Amino acid sequence: MNYEFILKDIRPSKEEIETVSKTAHSILDFLNKTCREENIPAEAMFVGSFSKKTWLSGKSDIDIFIHFPLDADIDFLKEKGLYLGYKTSDYFNGTPSEHFASHPYLTSEIDGIEVDFVPCYLIKDASELKSAVDRTILHTQYIKSHLKEDQIDEVLLLKKFMDCVKTYGSEYKTGGFAGYLCELLILKYGTFEHALNEAQYWKYGTVIDLEDYNTANMFNDPLITIDPTDMNRNVAAALRTEKMVDFILASRNFMDIVKDDSLSPEEKESKIKKFFNPLEKAHFKERSEDEIKRELLEDFKDRGTQTLVISFDVPDISADSLHPQLNKTVESLTEKINNEEFSVFKSDYWSDEENAAIFLLELNVFRQSKYKIHEGPKVWPKKACDNFKAKWEDAVYPKDEFLVLTKEREFKTAVDYIKHIFTLENIHTIKVGKNITENLCNYRLMEIDEFLNNLDIEEDSKSDLLNFLDDFLNPGQYIKR
Repeated sequence: MNYEFILKDIRPSKEEIETVSKTAHSILDFLNKTCREENIPAEAMFVGSFSKKTWLSGKSDIDIFIHFPLDADIDFLKEKGLYLGYKTSDYFNGTPSEHFASHPYLTSEIDGIEVDFVPCYLIKDASELKSAVDRTILHTQYIKSHLKEDQIDEVLLLKKFMDCVKTYGSEYKTGGFAGYLCELLILKYGTFEHALNEAQYWKYGTVIDLEDYNTANMFNDPLITIDPTDMNRNVAAALRTEKMVDFILASRNFMDIVKDDSLSPEEKESKIKKFFNPLEKAHFKERSEDEIKRELLEDFKDRGTQTLVISFDVPDISADSLHPQLNKTVESLTEKINNEEFSVFKSDYWSDEENAAIFLLELNVFRQSKYKIHEGPKVWPKKACDNFKAKWEDAVYPKDEFLVLTKEREFKTAVDYIKHIFTLENIHTIKVGKNITENLCNYRLMEIDEFLNNLDIEEDSKSDLLNFLDDFLNPGQYIKR
């Protein structure tokens, strides 16, 4: 099928390419001139989607890697890499911020474009690898030498489709498909449509091995895509199972439309277009914040559950560090609440990554009776039974094969248990991200109605939060249109 009706909107225009390229080359020239003038043994080069021409219109990030020789000291590389980034950012009146991958790097907004300055080592192959980011140059070289000119459009279609069905992006928050992985999928399948057609039949552990390295048995991941530049790496390692599943189902829904001969060309084009636009939530459209909140509260109430919100301030750490810690904590908390015989129907977390975070806990069982059965040993081993009776005396009685006793519960509500957990004395009983422990002990606990009616979130984050709550209530919205 001809997708030009989509490509005309997502392919960068000639003017956009010229504007971005002018800024990019000015920055690169300044960087390399600085290296020469100050005798810094490094050279800057373009990598990533800008270099490969696989960037979507309006998303023109520029990735510049500053590569040092292999014999350069790592501390020297870090120091000079940041120095060059800051100096370049200052020269172009950029707004810099430091981040951390395998070592520190700088991001700066210059002329409205996000520019990454990443120090790395110049390697010829993966055997020379000294830090994870070093592979990026190899990735860029591989794609540029293998991706055909007419396949660039296919990559754009795949990236845009994944973006709109919320499966694009390998950062921890998303857990989806990286840009490099999208490019490899097009190399594997040839076209966007063929990639989706084949993805319909993926199974857990599907293998893509473009160079026939036969190293897939090293990995146990949902999708195994052997890095053509490093046989010991799975490019899809960051892809979470649920995001792979979302992509498979979205591909099936899309291909059902493509193959539906009962549709007129106009109807088919209209349905396809919906997959390449952000989801329009009808119940959000032209509604005020108060109206949206009221509808969300009605939906939560209708479920007959108790939904608790634990809100707290986030520490000053990178988003890449924050999200794993939030996820680890809410998963551990959920497990512990279930162990206390309360029942968590669903849980998740949200953060604006700068100021606030919440844990959302929807409980099927949120109140227990006064007493519970405390189970001891089976009756057959006498010594164990004697020890149990010595501890609990006349309270012990038999139940089936076990000695048990009726014991008053320490926590009769999930709220009681959470309040017990989130203290400096007891927080260690759950697995907590190391940077958020102190902040968690200064939490605020409330039910969903109180939280929404007294929403204390920065204005520019409210829309994202309300969308998160809607997604929590209505999973799977993005994979169908």
